[in-house]
Amino acid sequence: MPLKKIATVSGRAVPVPGSDIDTDRIIPARFMKCVTFDGLGEYLFYDARHESDGNPKQHPLNDPRFAGASILVSGINFGCGSSREHAPQAISKAGFRAVIAQSFAEIFFGNCATLGMPCVMASAGDIEALMEAVEADPSLEVVIDVEAETVRFGDRTITVEIPRSAREVFLSGRWDPIGDLLDGADEVAATAASLPYMAR
Repeated sequence: MPLKKIATVSGRAVPVPGSDIDTDRIIPARFMKCVTFDGLGEYLFYDARHESDGNPKQHPLNDPRFAGASILVSGINFGCGSSREHAPQAISKAGFRAVIAQSFAEIFFGNCATLGMPCVMASAGDIEALMEAVEADPSLEVVIDVEAETVRFGDRTITVEIPRSAREVFLSGRWDPIGDLLDGADEVAATAASLPYMAR
């Protein structure tokens, strides 16, 4: 059964500037010793947000102006490094529903897609303009239109890019491959039963 179609994502945004922000920065490895992904949001960007004694540093995610933001905005090659699924899980569990960046690491992008969390790509200039607008007005609504491949904020509309395959699964509600597999369980069983080597 298809899941919820994701045609648009809207909400307030938080700028997390930087290039090559890797998955170890997004979720340090020591927090990956978990049975489920529940609670990982607490450790999102933990080392960038906290001193060694646990006290908070200056960081956009610690800034009360951006509390409750659901769209993360960053730079080039976001989510690079190891392919840990915990990184997009931490972003999702922290309440984010989409990421806008100049580019994404391929595996990170795919892991986000299977969570129903669109990642859209914008030019460096448009990312800078969006960050400046959000810094000036943290209450600004940002609207990601997956179908039209645009992002609207204030009186501006910028063009973004999302790979066609990802765009199609969001718009059709087929973004969870495990759900698709479960939906086809009867067909999988029938195919398996028809294979001679499965009957042994």
